[in-house]
Amino acid sequence: MTDRPWLGSYPQGVPADIDASRYPSLVALMEESFTKYADRTAYSFMGKDVSYADVDRQSRAFAGYLQGLGLVKGDRVAVMMPNCPQYPIAVAGLLRAGLILVNVNPLYTPRELEHQLKDSGSKAIVIMENFGTTLQQCMAATPVKHVVLAAMGDRLGLLKGALVNYVVRNVKKMVPQYSLPGAVRFNEALEKGASRTVQPVAIGPDDVAVLQYTGGTTGVSKGAVLLQRNVIANVLQSEAWNDPVMQKVPAGEQPTSVCALPLYHIFAFTVNMMLSMRTGGKLILIPNPRDIAGVLKELSKHTFHSFPAVNTLFNGLANHPDFGTVNWKNLKVSVGGGMAVQGAVAKLWLDKTGCPICEGYGLSETSPSVTCNPTTSIAYTGTIGVPLPSTYVKLIDDDGHDVALGQAGEVAVKGPQVMAGYWQRPDETAKVMTADGYFKTGDVGVVDERGYFKIVDRKKDMILVSGFNVYPNEIEDVVAQIPGVLECAAVGIVDEKTGETVKLVIVKKDADLTEAEVREFCRANLTGYKQPRVIEFRTDLPKTPVGKILRRELRDVKK
Repeated sequence: MTDRPWLGSYPQGVPADIDASRYPSLVALMEESFTKYADRTAYSFMGKDVSYADVDRQSRAFAGYLQGLGLVKGDRVAVMMPNCPQYPIAVAGLLRAGLILVNVNPLYTPRELEHQLKDSGSKAIVIMENFGTTLQQCMAATPVKHVVLAAMGDRLGLLKGALVNYVVRNVKKMVPQYSLPGAVRFNEALEKGASRTVQPVAIGPDDVAVLQYTGGTTGVSKGAVLLQRNVIANVLQSEAWNDPVMQKVPAGEQPTSVCALPLYHIFAFTVNMMLSMRTGGKLILIPNPRDIAGVLKELSKHTFHSFPAVNTLFNGLANHPDFGTVNWKNLKVSVGGGMAVQGAVAKLWLDKTGCPICEGYGLSETSPSVTCNPTTSIAYTGTIGVPLPSTYVKLIDDDGHDVALGQAGEVAVKGPQVMAGYWQRPDETAKVMTADGYFKTGDVGVVDERGYFKIVDRKKDMILVSGFNVYPNEIEDVVAQIPGVLECAAVGIVDEKTGETVKLVIVKKDADLTEAEVREFCRANLTGYKQPRVIEFRTDLPKTPVGKILRRELRDVKK
């Protein structure tokens, strides 16, 4: 499918290709915006506005601090924070210092965090104090030498910051006790770095920008190596795609986007933070999207135009009694990604906001966006749309040959946003890349003659919970450590709220093993969305003649 039939479905003004060489690095992209939009608000957080000039100055100070620690180009720095201004400041600072960002989910357990810090070889971590206890439990086993400790109120000013920190620590009790000797406070790091001159670092398009961790069919979390040019390309692709509707933002109104998706997730990182930086937009940072009432209360204070989200969030908001307190009339584009958008949710959202959800598709390995429905759509299509500019997508069979139109095949992607490979895992990289440079996604799709793609199945056993990848092997490896478990298997089952959820089937070795014990062990070793919702005990597991567990049979049988 190299003739790109989908170009005929592009809205007027969207180019067939983008120029990924426009910026040599993400630092060049950011520094252009720091200068061009210095007086504009870059981030709005808990009633406090942070300007582009603020981010410029503070990230430069942070870069100076990191260089002062002796970190050099190519060293990895982990960032483990919810959506707050310290995240973009830290990211801009470490990129300016020539370092590589390792995005970490703040809800990880010590076991999950330890793997990621060891695998990436991270020498430093910037972490919100709420998760200090997690780091304390695994730090000795990791290469981390430097800890920068942030608090929720750090950048809110002296009085408000102190109040917020008091409430978070003492009223809501959200900061469990921890001990991290030698850790430096975020504000102190900025003060120390402000007096240093940042040493210029030559950063080019082929330098690594981000290690974005994702599972694999093996269940071992691997770092997708995203080069500077990969992320730049996806930012420019997303900008071109949104342009037909974002051009309708009234002159004099700053383009504003809601950032309720976590910034450590590649969808929000690229389509929220970096795209907003490129367009001089304002980002409304939502630290806890699960607090639907809190999200609506915050949004009621703003005018906004763009809202990337997952199906669960659109659904939760649209069904909340406070939905009407927000002015949705200025919303120009709602992008649904991370998981399948349900038709009923799309219809409700359109009815209530007048702005259709444009479903897209992407992966950590593709920075992330691959396809999207045109932003000029007036209705839900039930597809993942068409490939973005400069992107080639084809469907292939198990032997790597193109399938005939109308046939289902594995979705394979080629474009400037496709990763360089998996961090230090050439064997895993070889499994997913074709000889002609296509990345095999593991998703099975069909395409129509107009070039609209639809995902129909997955080759791999991955479970998709609210947009997060969950790998059965990882859950099974954890549960198998419970003394009373003889065998176990994890599968995904349909869930109305989260799309899919985890079902765990166990064959007991010890008759006294209880469901409560299993749940407690899972809570200690697996972050929330990976924990099984349904636990079933059986006398045996269905298997092939060679002994491979038939997960599909477990999925099909209703409990």
